[in-house]
Amino acid sequence: MTDATSLQTARERAESLYRAGEYRQAAQVFAGAAESCSAAGETLMGAELKNDQSVALLRAGNAREALEAAEGTERVFAAAGDARREGIAYANQAAAQQALHHAGPATVLFEKSGALLEAAGEGELHLEVMQSLSVLYLRQGKLLKAVIALQSGLAGVKNPTPRQKFMKALLSFRL
Repeated sequence: MTDATSLQTARERAESLYRAGEYRQAAQVFAGAAESCSAAGETLMGAELKNDQSVALLRAGNAREALEAAEGTERVFAAAGDARREGIAYANQAAAQQALHHAGPATVLFEKSGALLEAAGEGELHLEVMQSLSVLYLRQGKLLKAVIALQSGLAGVKNPTPRQKFMKALLSFRL
């Protein structure tokens, strides 16, 4: 499984299963591929596949396993100096924490993710994270923080859609 062709085949199969809505099966294939990568010393690819597994597990409705799959992957990406994938790893963990109704840990993880994605120049991903963070703040009754998070996310979008432009204009009014 560790040769590039076998790994690519497994990844394509997992992605195909995911697109077909077979999330549990996709997660199993991602997990097998990740394990093979880790055994072969391909830690970055293994961490990437663990994150893919996490997303599939979350879609399958298993937030606990999703969290377990993604935990530790952020350290692999941090060690490699890959802020983008480190931010995505934190976002995956935050989404799992949110699904587990753990607002505090989810908030902290989304904040870390947002900072990394913003620094990496990932405007659209940063916006997605900040929207999720904004929702968490709203649920906690922190209206000002919710608005600031959303403004921060929208500020990094290079080519905003008409809807995003409207949101920016709406949020520019003083509370």
